[in-house]
Amino acid sequence: MTTHAKVRKAVLPAAGLGTRFLPATKAQPKEMLPVVDKPLIQYSVEECVASGIENIIIVTGRGKHAIEDHFDVSPGLEHLLEKQGKQDQADLVRKISNMTHVSYIRQKEPKGLGHAVWTAKELVGDEPFAVLLGDVIIDGPKPATRQLMDVWDATGVGAIAVEEVPRDQLQLYGVVDAEPAPQGPWADRLLRVRELIEKPKPEEAPSNLGITGRYLLPPEIFDCLERTPPGRGGEIQLTDALRLLAQEKGLWAYIFEGTSYDAGDKLGFLKATVEFALKNPEFRDSFRAYLKGLKL
Repeated sequence: MTTHAKVRKAVLPAAGLGTRFLPATKAQPKEMLPVVDKPLIQYSVEECVASGIENIIIVTGRGKHAIEDHFDVSPGLEHLLEKQGKQDQADLVRKISNMTHVSYIRQKEPKGLGHAVWTAKELVGDEPFAVLLGDVIIDGPKPATRQLMDVWDATGVGAIAVEEVPRDQLQLYGVVDAEPAPQGPWADRLLRVRELIEKPKPEEAPSNLGITGRYLLPPEIFDCLERTPPGRGGEIQLTDALRLLAQEKGLWAYIFEGTSYDAGDKLGFLKATVEFALKNPEFRDSFRAYLKGLKL
């Protein structure tokens, strides 16, 4: 049995300006907006940890210091909470900084998602890695990143998470043209990518399968990114580099198991907040009763 390099690292691009959430993001990163009681980016970090990722690389930009502070130690706060007899809260704060090893790299200019991933090249090195978009939360019995890692472990080929998207929303996604390539335990969930199109018009989309913010990529993606010319707005699109990768090395599209929330969109953010609140044992019953009592 062929063994493939272990996936140890993940890249979380977090350098965007978050303009869709202005004015809330005027003075704080979009990634730090709370969904119930955790900032958005913590959901992705926890997914990495649950998937067995050992090192997380967060690509930041100007005004993102709050992200670094969140995952750093906070001895003053921990000591104060312990002094007040709030040991559970002190342990909670300590757990965040002890979750995993986090590194940071700065994307100096907003040149697109592809450029943000390329920025992490030196920290990733010559090994496979995961990419998680921090404003997409995926909930399910098995972490979506772990699902992609399993595909890599078995095949040694990169994989991207996809899901069925309503036709009238396809222009918001990268969309794949893929053919069934059933193997192993994945059956018709695994497809071989033939082409990728960034935000097509619904009538021009090759399928209804949209890329959903989770990627498992081989190190060859960096060479593909270096050969990818800037597209619209002068940005380097990750989708364009994935097209090269699919042609030269192969690429899987994997229909993941779970529910995704596009929390980078106001409506998606609200849906995630409501649904995660309904799962919170602390107040889910009273919150459900509140929702039922609303007169709409």
